[in-house]
Amino acid sequence: MAALDGMRVLDMTQYEAGTSCTQALAWLGADVVKVESPEYGDPGRGVGRTVNKDYSAYFCAWNSNKRSIALDLKSKEGRDVFMQLVPKFDVFVENYGPGIVEKLNIGYEELSAVNPGLIYTRIKGFGTSGPYSGYRCMDMIAQAAAGAFSITGEADGPPMMPGSTTGDSGTGVQAAMAILAAYVQKQRTGEGQEIEMSMQEAMIYFVRTRAYIGSEWGTQASGRYGNAGGVPPVNIYPCKPFGPNDYIYLMPVNEGHWDSLVAAMERPELLIDKRFETSVARVENGAALYEEICNWTGQRTKYEAMEAIAGAGVPCSACLDTAEIHHDKHLVERGFIHEMELPVHGKVPMLGFAPRMSESTVEMKRPPRLGEHTDDVLAAELGFEEQQIDNLRRTGIIGDPKRFS
Repeated sequence: MAALDGMRVLDMTQYEAGTSCTQALAWLGADVVKVESPEYGDPGRGVGRTVNKDYSAYFCAWNSNKRSIALDLKSKEGRDVFMQLVPKFDVFVENYGPGIVEKLNIGYEELSAVNPGLIYTRIKGFGTSGPYSGYRCMDMIAQAAAGAFSITGEADGPPMMPGSTTGDSGTGVQAAMAILAAYVQKQRTGEGQEIEMSMQEAMIYFVRTRAYIGSEWGTQASGRYGNAGGVPPVNIYPCKPFGPNDYIYLMPVNEGHWDSLVAAMERPELLIDKRFETSVARVENGAALYEEICNWTGQRTKYEAMEAIAGAGVPCSACLDTAEIHHDKHLVERGFIHEMELPVHGKVPMLGFAPRMSESTVEMKRPPRLGEHTDDVLAAELGFEEQQIDNLRRTGIIGDPKRFS
């Protein structure tokens, strides 16, 4: 059985910080019903300069294994339907901008009044209190506010935008963890609770190593080091055919790694080279050592270099690009890549979810079209008859799933 079989989540999230949270729960077996506006739904549906406004690749990345209902919460009738749904669910999640749920009159007090056991989760850029609480936030804003820009880039260059979107998705998985903790607590107490997540605070979790090691308890700022993330020869190295991502990242951090690296390169003379005999010497002669390794990697592809070095027990990886991860032989063999037939996009590789549980299996299901499950949910959860559903659709309270079919 799925680990979260029986958990029911009312998902009112958009873009990524909230949708990553609810998708993580869905991938663990929760029944997630995504509530969207009838007109355009989650604005993430149109992200990526796509001509398709309902089913972008970005939306598909964060919304598999969910059901979608299209419901106008700005109308009295739509809110009434929503409030009837609330007692049917264990968890509610939202990540709207400051003040939006208050305008819709669906705050914690209102929802817990009809469902005292509800776990009500709010994801905000800067939380709901403090001088920044009214500020809007997106992924990179959270990363900038958490120090991630300040430790990314070259030493003599400006702060740089990180490539990964951990401001959003990193917050989402932390929110999911908090929901699971509240769910376990509810099994003991029978009580729900409110959970608040600040994207800035969640992102700080991912920079805390550099914050603790390099900032001397907040008395100075950690520096930027580019790709030189440690004592030489820790660095990035070019490989043939010298394309934009034809590099390996090499991270030998002890003498055993250094010995194994030299053996993998079949360069035993480097072990007795006075310039490289000790870690201190390798720091003093870092440029010369970098050149020696570049000469070796430049004669090999990044996969050949990785297999030789990592195979010798030295931490090393090819720098895979975002196309390559969809087809990487290791990820494919492990079943992390899921081939799926999607509307609009056809047969595509979908990236999986890292946790593997021996006693819980959940099949990946395609992301929903806007409002695809509206009729089913209203009929199953609230007992609405076909005529009631037709009336709601005719007045625009619910969306028409056929619009995007």
